[in-house]
Amino acid sequence: MDPVDHPEPWPLRLLVLRTPRLELRPDDDEGLLELVAEAYRGVHPPEEMPFLVPWTDADPPYLGRGILQHFWQQRSALSPTNWSVHFLVRLDGAVIGVQSLSAVDFAITREVSTGSWIGLRHQRRGIGTEMRAAVLAFAFDHLGALRARSAAFADNAASHRVSARLGYRRDGTLTVARRGRPAEEVRYLLEREWFVRPDWTLQVEGPCECVTVF
Repeated sequence: MDPVDHPEPWPLRLLVLRTPRLELRPDDDEGLLELVAEAYRGVHPPEEMPFLVPWTDADPPYLGRGILQHFWQQRSALSPTNWSVHFLVRLDGAVIGVQSLSAVDFAITREVSTGSWIGLRHQRRGIGTEMRAAVLAFAFDHLGALRARSAAFADNAASHRVSARLGYRRDGTLTVARRGRPAEEVRYLLEREWFVRPDWTLQVEGPCECVTVF
């Protein structure tokens, strides 16, 4: 095969989602270093824990390396039957957080799950809603998803507000361990027809080969 004719080995590197304020691209090493720097600036008050896996409790000397290793592992394990694509979220060109889109056996289930975080200094500006709306529009309109799921601890009011704004409905609860104590996790379901679409249109750039990854 002529080297110039070989298929793109990692088409996700060319995928871009654009909203009025944000640019979302699948993670790359340079962007992950920016994400680490944002995590060190703070993601949530220390007395709170919004994550099922309490990664922000890691010792500071190892936090950055742990973040990198997590995303490297996720990227290397990606397959059409089990994938997690982590979009680095940029505001004014700088990485401020990450918006994840995941699925298992997507070709059969047509179901995705989302998760996200942004730096504490960027919160309460509607960015969380905008970035989740971006990946939902991508999943429903470009990947053919039929439903999406999310979850948040009962005391994570910000996440619940985002879910409500976008049309999710409660879908049960689960008791899990959080920092050694029981905590209630609220599950949410969003059918495609329930999606409360934003007043802007998602702009998607990237080769059609990207869809084959999913």
